[in-house]
Amino acid sequence: MTLLDPEFRRTWLFGPGADAAAHAAMLRSGADVVIVDFEDSTPLERRDEARRAIAGLLRQFREAGAVTAVRINSLDRDGPVDLAAAMPARPDVIAYPMTNSVAQMQVLHGALGQWEARLEIGAGTTEILPVCETALGVADIRAIAAGSSRIRCALLGAEDLAADLCAERQPDALELDYARRRFVLECRAAGIEPVDAPYTFSDVEGAVREARYARRLGYRCKSVVCPEHTPLVNAALTPSDEEVRRATAMTEAFEAARARGEDRALVDGLWVEVPTYRNARRLLERAQRLSLRK
Repeated sequence: MTLLDPEFRRTWLFGPGADAAAHAAMLRSGADVVIVDFEDSTPLERRDEARRAIAGLLRQFREAGAVTAVRINSLDRDGPVDLAAAMPARPDVIAYPMTNSVAQMQVLHGALGQWEARLEIGAGTTEILPVCETALGVADIRAIAAGSSRIRCALLGAEDLAADLCAERQPDALELDYARRRFVLECRAAGIEPVDAPYTFSDVEGAVREARYARRLGYRCKSVVCPEHTPLVNAALTPSDEEVRRATAMTEAFEAARARGEDRALVDGLWVEVPTYRNARRLLERAQRLSLRK
């Protein structure tokens, strides 16, 4: 397994670009992806400092086994300056804030191509991560995803999205529920991996609860903003021993039933048919491949 496979990037950890203590915590977190944020998490007066430090920072994260990402500012603001600092450090992913349109993705796609040619980086290897933080971005993500072959994942916003919806933000995230459900459906239809919104409250229990709920909806990846949330969110997005046991029982019973010429098998009160069998097989494969990360 390689973490370049989108479905196995369970946690996407955002962190500021100019905060040494935060960087140390990010390095210890065990996040599958680290996103150094040149946008909201880095005050304007410290962005040059962050840009100067990015090469060394990404090198440390890469040595720790993480996929590396940089969230730039929009290209009509400081984005070109951010790219000039980030691309020589060869990030795996460039995250784009407030993604609303195919045109944004097309312009970024072209800019990355120019940088790859200039730096002799493999053409097309730098991914684009649309960060969908507005109603328009969520509603149009299927069209947005078609704007660049570099898009393999898309990330759902939380705070900016709630603000754009004029919603009241609460720990139970009821105000984001429709967006969360729609986003996973639209991303699956587009053939890209959806990354769930960050839990932006401090309690660990809430982060784990939200990760488990997102997983039930179909998410396999979640963004986080607190490094201490990462290990437990990783665990919540990894099949447990009991889940592996149950999936094994389902696959074995179904295969035995088919060998007898039967169409389905009854396991713990559930009729296991072809779709259920395929889901169980998928869970077992995920568990096996994620075990390689331990």
